[in-house]
Amino acid sequence: MVHATPTLTRPPTLATLDGMDYVSALVPPVVMAVFFTGLIVTIVKTQGGANKAKEDAVVDAALARAESARQASRDTGA
Repeated sequence: MVHATPTLTRPPTLATLDGMDYVSALVPPVVMAVFFTGLIVTIVKTQGGANKAKEDAVVDAALARAESARQASRDTGA
């Protein structure tokens, strides 16, 4: 009777990646990091510009209206 010896196989883990497996494991995070950096740079570059004065004026007007309404309610004793 002949017995076959069982072969032990290990499941692949990060520590046993071969050659190109490292590249394929690192490409998605690198691509996401590049796109995220581009997004942040775009957001920072688009702040301000020609509409900044108009946007600031709208916010200042809204704050002035809120402050005057608060003072008017305080003056009337409400």
